[in-house]
Amino acid sequence: MRPAADGNLNRPRPQIRLQPIVPGLTFHGFRHSHKTWMIADGIPDVAQARRLGHRIPDKIEHIYSHVAPEVEARLLAALQRRWTTAVSTLLTTSTDTPVATLHALPGISIPTEQSAA
Repeated sequence: MRPAADGNLNRPRPQIRLQPIVPGLTFHGFRHSHKTWMIADGIPDVAQARRLGHRIPDKIEHIYSHVAPEVEARLLAALQRRWTTAVSTLLTTSTDTPVATLHALPGISIPTEQSAA
């Protein structure tokens, strides 16, 4: 994932030369966006921590908290909505994106807002 996000233009002699997805975008930036989206979607702290691989510093909360299946389902549904909206927006606003290229490949199905609903 990291070379795909950041590219590897600054690495000496990589086997394959990769351009970054967006100049200045980093893998760490993806983590920040992911956390921000979960906060905006009202996902509980314990589910956010688990998703990002963090430990909860409060011992009591750590001992008694867990991620209920319905919270996990809500988190995944919120992320799927964001993904579907982003892909649909890219497909309708630009024909010169990697998403449009993927969409044109045979056998590749990119979700649309209608198909995710």
